[in-house]
Amino acid sequence: MFGKSKADATKKNRDIGSANYEMQRSTIAAAPAAEAMSSISSGLSVVGKITGHGAVTIFGHVEGELQASTVVIAEGAQVLGEVIAEELTIAGRVEGTIHANRIKLNSTAVVEGDILHRSLVIEENARFEGVSRRLEEVIDTSSYIRTNGQQPHQAGSIEGNGKANGASSALNP
Repeated sequence: MFGKSKADATKKNRDIGSANYEMQRSTIAAAPAAEAMSSISSGLSVVGKITGHGAVTIFGHVEGELQASTVVIAEGAQVLGEVIAEELTIAGRVEGTIHANRIKLNSTAVVEGDILHRSLVIEENARFEGVSRRLEEVIDTSSYIRTNGQQPHQAGSIEGNGKANGASSALNP
C-alpha cells in the first residue's frame, strides 16, 4: 500500500510538472517579442556612436553619442558625450548633454552638463552641475534618429572604434 501511494504521488507530480511546462510554453508563445536588451560590460570602452531601439545598460566606458529607448548608466560606469533616451537612469558618471523624457539621478550619480527633460528625479547625494530645462515635446528616440538624417545600420548598431581593456577589437564586422 505504501508503494502504491508513492507511485501515485510520483505520477501526480509528473502530471503537474507536465501541465506547468505546457502552460509556460503557451505563455511564451503568446507573449510579444521581447524588447532588445544590450550592455557594455565594465571591462569595455567604446569610442563612437551607439544607437539602439531597446534597452541599453552601460557598465563600462562610452565616449561619444548614446541613443536608445531605455538607458541605464550603472554605478562605476562613465559616459562622455550626448545621451538621448526616452527613459534614463544614472547611477554612474555622465559628462555631456542629456535629452530624455524621464530621468532619474540615483544617489551615486555625477552629472556635468545640461539636462533637457520632461520629468527629472534627483535623489539625495546625487551631484548635478549644469542647467536643467523642461521640454514641452516628447522625445521619441526612433524619430529623433531619423530627423537628424541618420539611420542606424540595424537595431543595436555600434559605429566607431571599440576597445576592450585597451586592445582594439572589431565590434561591427
